[in-house]
Amino acid sequence: MTVKDLKEMLEGQDDSMEVHIAYNFGDYWRTQVAPKASDAETAMVRYSDYHSMDKIDDDGDDDDCREVFVIS
Repeated sequence: MTVKDLKEMLEGQDDSMEVHIAYNFGDYWRTQVAPKASDAETAMVRYSDYHSMDKIDDDGDDDDCREVFVIS
């Protein structure tokens, strides 16, 4: 998803609607939980083979890093 995609999805939504994030809780039932989002900011990420996904890179000085918009 890009910021443009997100803007299009938000177009026409009620400004007072809460924003949540969803993820698999990792329990036996594969429950999808959706806590309230509390922050949104840009961050530097890089792919982690160990996690098989991007992870936040606090240093951000690696050539493999890229800037993304993160909702948490």
